[in-house]
Amino acid sequence: MKRETAYISEERFEKVNFTEVPLKFTDFEGCTFTNCDFSNLDLSDLKFVDCAFNGCNLSMIKSHDTVFSDVRFTNCKMLGIRFEDCHAVGASYEFDHCQLDYASFYQQHLKKKTIRGCQFKESDFTACDISRTCFENCDFLLARFDRTNLEGSDFRTSFNYSINPTVNRIKKAKFSLSGVVGLLDEYDIVIE
Repeated sequence: MKRETAYISEERFEKVNFTEVPLKFTDFEGCTFTNCDFSNLDLSDLKFVDCAFNGCNLSMIKSHDTVFSDVRFTNCKMLGIRFEDCHAVGASYEFDHCQLDYASFYQQHLKKKTIRGCQFKESDFTACDISRTCFENCDFLLARFDRTNLEGSDFRTSFNYSINPTVNRIKKAKFSLSGVVGLLDEYDIVIE
């Protein structure tokens, strides 16, 4: 089904299962999506500007050239999203208590953000700029950091990260004393 090239503004969508009721429009501005299901949908070329997603399932969406500009995700399930496929110009995301397992942020810019209570199990932050970002109570179990800019970022309340300081930029990044172990994983040493 071909989508209309149309613009919709300031609408509220609640408990809509878009896997059964396809999106008819391509441009959304100032819209709120609450408890909606987008899982496995092709959202390529759609535009979401100044929108909020609350309690939505966006797992495994296709996001080729999708625009997410000033978009807030709260309590959303977002497994396996490839953010590097999204349109880069104007990309701006906020995450609050989201499940972002297996997501890829390759070469994305998430700097100067506050990200709260998110789970990033096996997510990829390769060549990502997350400088001066505050990660509050985030879980980075098996997340990948490679050539990542973490300068000035705050990981003091986050956990399960493994960050190699020889291949990542960590100058002035903040870690808790117990979290420092995650900076030494590369050396395969025993700390008691």
